[in-house]
Amino acid sequence: MQIGELASIAGVSTRAVRHYHQRGLLPEPPRRANGYRHYGLREVILLARIRRLTELGLTLDEVRDVLADEQGRDLHEILVGLDHDLARQETAIRDRRARLAGLIERAEAGALHADDPVSPETAALLGVLGRPGTASSPMARLERDLVALLDTAPDQQGVLATMTALAGDGEAAAEALALHRRLDELSEAPVGDPRVAPLAAELAASVPPEVVALIADQLPDSLDTPFAGAMLDSVSPAQAEVLRQAIRLLSWPR
Repeated sequence: MQIGELASIAGVSTRAVRHYHQRGLLPEPPRRANGYRHYGLREVILLARIRRLTELGLTLDEVRDVLADEQGRDLHEILVGLDHDLARQETAIRDRRARLAGLIERAEAGALHADDPVSPETAALLGVLGRPGTASSPMARLERDLVALLDTAPDQQGVLATMTALAGDGEAAAEALALHRRLDELSEAPVGDPRVAPLAAELAASVPPEVVALIADQLPDSLDTPFAGAMLDSVSPAQAEVLRQAIRLLSWPR
């Protein structure tokens, strides 16, 4: 039989057959005088076996190992590994569906925020940052946006976890909102406003030592990054100066 007939019997495409030839999974028979390759029952059986293994989720490299192992030892180990992977995927899917259910419920109640599709830990922190009074503060909203942004940075998960653990302190949240409102008051102020330096010192002092310890190695060069430039450009000159001075203060050993 020719390649098209072989592929049809095994339920694969001729392109897949040629790919298996290239990967060394399916031996390529010699061409006959008419220039066509002739496939027999052996190739049909082998191709069907390849299809079954790939449908189970084995990679082509794993299929090659299984086909080379007549005793099936490699296949057993690979299948056990696949089963473990599927179990992890099932757990992840259940967790994602639970999160989706909560988001759908909030959406149906008209209470869904654009930043709500974050990790549960970050969602808890955003819940604290969204306490009454924060919605009317532009700087508080900016902080919320930055926290949501951190959720996408794998190297900042430790910072987020620490912030979440400390966020339950209602007194600290009230103090943070007071600082945000004072920053809001600088929206039209010049860079040299006498309120800038004292507010920068208070802002730096308000950052918990646990958080400072986690970001200490990032602070010295943090003002020179493109992200810092974009963030500082998003606020007024006086507000940007407060943030610059606060970061410089945090960079010095306490």
